[in-house]
Amino acid sequence: MTKTVALAGLGAIGLPLARALDQGIDGLKLISVATRDLVKARACLVGFRDQPALVDFRELAEADIVVEATPASLFERVAIPAIEAGRIFIPASVGALLPRMHLVKRAMQTGARIVVPTGALLGLDAVRAAAEGRIESITIETRKPPAGLLGAPYLEKHGIDVMDVTMPLRVFAGNARDAALGFPANVNVAAALALAGIGPVPRKSRYGPIRD
Repeated sequence: MTKTVALAGLGAIGLPLARALDQGIDGLKLISVATRDLVKARACLVGFRDQPALVDFRELAEADIVVEATPASLFERVAIPAIEAGRIFIPASVGALLPRMHLVKRAMQTGARIVVPTGALLGLDAVRAAAEGRIESITIETRKPPAGLLGAPYLEKHGIDVMDVTMPLRVFAGNARDAALGFPANVNVAAALALAGIGPVPRKSRYGPIRD
């Protein structure tokens, strides 16, 4: 049985996925796309064999599977309708899920499934298996070019200017939930690891800003 797919975003993740679905993936059919820029979206979809409909974000929930590949600021516009409709929801912005764990509880109530993609991180199945026992801690180190951190709420709050950095600089240490709040565009891999392992640790980080 073919499942219908709706896609939010046509950027670095969304557009290759849309093209792959258009080329044909057994059991899946792309029926709709939502973006903030409809003109750009129409240009991106030129040449598609089976043109998906361009819809509002809330209308994506009409599909069986809703894939979110948008800036984290749009996360709830995609996630909430999909979860309320009991759909399969696949978030690329996994970091945006950590401060919203109430959506996981809501998915249990509506019958929705939240499927977290592994992204660049291998071995999550092994971590999930280990989490059936007791995991004391999991550590991940993330390195980003300074320009990739511009606008991060954590840096702005603590007055950290990364553009004058000329050598490796640690700007944050803490749990996954605090990282997701402070760097919503940069910690999707860490968020996926947290969800597979010890959880997001929903408490205030014991760490302050670090510059060493």
